[in-house]
Amino acid sequence: MSTLLIKNGTIVNEGKVFKSDILISNEVITKIAPHIEEMADKIIDAQGLHIFPGVIDDQVHFREPGLTHKGNIASESRAAIAGGVTSFIEQPNTVPNAVTQEILEDKYRIASETSYANYSFMMGGTNDNLEEVLKTNPRNVAGIKLFLGSSTGNMLVDNEAVLEKIFSSTDMLIAVHCEDEQTIRENLAAAREEYGEDIPVTQHPVIRSAEACFKSSSKAIELAKKTGARLHVFHVSTGIETELFRNDIPLEEKKITAEVCVHHLYFTDADYETKGNFIKWNPAVKSESDRKKIWEALLDDRIDVIATDHAPHTLEEKSQKYLQAPSGGPLVQHSLVAMLEFVKEGAITLEKMVQKMMHNPAILFKVEKRGFIREGFFADLALVDLNSTPWTVTRENVLYKCGWSPFEGKEFTSRVSFTVLNGQVAMENGIVNEERYGQRLLFNR
Repeated sequence: MSTLLIKNGTIVNEGKVFKSDILISNEVITKIAPHIEEMADKIIDAQGLHIFPGVIDDQVHFREPGLTHKGNIASESRAAIAGGVTSFIEQPNTVPNAVTQEILEDKYRIASETSYANYSFMMGGTNDNLEEVLKTNPRNVAGIKLFLGSSTGNMLVDNEAVLEKIFSSTDMLIAVHCEDEQTIRENLAAAREEYGEDIPVTQHPVIRSAEACFKSSSKAIELAKKTGARLHVFHVSTGIETELFRNDIPLEEKKITAEVCVHHLYFTDADYETKGNFIKWNPAVKSESDRKKIWEALLDDRIDVIATDHAPHTLEEKSQKYLQAPSGGPLVQHSLVAMLEFVKEGAITLEKMVQKMMHNPAILFKVEKRGFIREGFFADLALVDLNSTPWTVTRENVLYKCGWSPFEGKEFTSRVSFTVLNGQVAMENGIVNEERYGQRLLFNR
């Protein structure tokens, strides 16, 4: 049994900011008190540091199996640990797609051997795998993922009868990527008519338009209401979609929830001129008006979770022309420090940020004993210096296998000093411990 004592830190947890010590024994928090004098195997003096629950990122693409030239579970989870992300939920559009229980469990096997962070994986739904979907174990699988727009791979679910059957047949959380395929195809045809095969990236939010997003997400929500399904809408990117969600009931009672990603809070369509394909995501980064309305919905609790949709591609892939360049970008190493810049600007409070990045993912996925700093909970913590020496994101200091970041050139003024995972120091002063302490997430359902 190993013990860890963290002294003199400032805890941010459950709407409160307070000075306290934390005693950790055998993976869990055993005591939270102002002055703990007990002996421990290791002591961290957290004077000047803020202590957050570890970030739970509910949507990442770590590319293994099949796409490991872009990233893998080891490389991307290592970057996550460096950024204070202690748990991730990975998506099924790997190769082969995780659409059978056998393929899904193979991903868990790989993670059990290689992941630096805690892990879970979504089971993928298709037009013809309902039987496999219904075998999914709610205790140790995060949920079901459906692509209602063919963002990547061949996982588009466009059979309405199948969709309704999935919605009505499972009590598990169903997470959806919402973009209307027909609208996108029509917009792409119009763009080709105007530009030929050399479409500028500035057309991305025109092709993958707000209309395409709203049409798909409103349809999914209507179906969830009809069937009583537990629906979670990933990466809301438009102002009009925010009107579909409620904030008049507690999160625990919501059957329909929403997530926003860091890049939709940070970038706008004006940034395509300088960032080009490096901010090409699906759904697209849209207008300043959309960004403003997403922020409003985040702050008034219509949007429940902040995540990344971390999705690395190689520099070579991203450097192609618009039509050939894949959508997605790497974010897990910088999501927490990016949100802390918004805290410093007064856009969001520390307490609200912790709610959206740590508490709420744990609540809506019913993650067992994580997402909070509580006695008896697993000790997953991020210790952050909010007033560090400013540092700049460069290709030399990113840990992603793809070797780049959309935040390149951005100066951050906060730094993750320690990441504690299951009671072990997984990262200290920028150096990730090569011991792997990640565990499979379990769910209270």
